[in-house]
Amino acid sequence: MSNLTTTFSNNLYKSETPAAREIRFQNLIGKHMTDLFHYAYWLVHDRSVAEDLVQETMLRAWKAMDRLKKPEAAKGWLITILRRENARRFERFQPQFSAIPTEALEEKRQDYDTSTEAFVLRNAIAELPEEYREPLLLQVIHGYSQKEIAAELGISVAGAGTRLFRARKKLRALVEPAQD
Repeated sequence: MSNLTTTFSNNLYKSETPAAREIRFQNLIGKHMTDLFHYAYWLVHDRSVAEDLVQETMLRAWKAMDRLKKPEAAKGWLITILRRENARRFERFQPQFSAIPTEALEEKRQDYDTSTEAFVLRNAIAELPEEYREPLLLQVIHGYSQKEIAAELGISVAGAGTRLFRARKKLRALVEPAQD
């Protein structure tokens, strides 16, 4: 789309009445609401959280509606917004840090899991290469976000995500044969 066309469409929307904007929004996203909810529910497995995600998605879509260049791509655009909104839920989570050293917590623990599954999982984690084991433990045990893991390890956020993905994949490969 040329700059002239973009300028024209932006000017067209600026003179739009609130009612006309509402109708345009409904026409743009109305047919995708069911698919959005199904996708949100698939992501979170909780009806109320899925409904909240769809609401947040609609709010962001309303605010950014004029930036959508191709109305026929609305479904993909909305799914991307929803996926990013779901990721924001975890960015907003800020774990409460304690002054108690981690080592002291382990000493007081009385309910050490001695099940076969826990034993297999601990051994599989120990077999992971350190470059995958470390970010996985930072996330799962210490509750670090992907961004915090990247800062801790001195790598990019995308690099942390890749290592976490590969760690889970390798861990799954190590554990699944033992379950047969």
